[in-house]
Amino acid sequence: MINKFDLQLFADESPETISGKKLVYLFRVAEDSKTENAGALAFVTENERTTSKDADSTQTKDGNVRTPGAAEIEITSTSLLPKGDKMIDKLESAMLNDKLVECWEVNLAEPGSSANSGKYKSKYYQGYITELGISSNAEDNVEVSITYGANGQGADGYATLTDEQKEIASYVYKDVIKESGE
Repeated sequence: MINKFDLQLFADESPETISGKKLVYLFRVAEDSKTENAGALAFVTENERTTSKDADSTQTKDGNVRTPGAAEIEITSTSLLPKGDKMIDKLESAMLNDKLVECWEVNLAEPGSSANSGKYKSKYYQGYITELGISSNAEDNVEVSITYGANGQGADGYATLTDEQKEIASYVYKDVIKESGE
């Protein structure tokens, strides 16, 4: 049997890739949800979200039967350490004190429409900081690596971002004249 491929699959609509700068992660200690907006790590060099599942194998007379376990989601962020940073201090304190942390993966390349106008496609998680490492060498800037372990599978939705949060991914144009106080 010969399989035919639809070579015109992308002919009308060329797929567009998403720049790594457009996928951002925002964090907040859950107990601060009434007093603070979520914030991002400064000078992020890399983010990674990994979903994995272990599976048990039971040998039967007919062969192995696999039973999948629960999915585990981890988010790792690596950034350069800015002087006087408060976010890393908050996340480290949350880790040491077993405090629940909220995390949003926000895709700035996919703005919402109609009911979600002004928002961006996102995933929301609750979980814990499971690892925080700081590395320094004589030739480079200090790097911080944070691993976040999500509870459950998270939830899909749309996030409302402040102007400050939007600036995470790109500079916002400013005019040459002085800014008004409004």
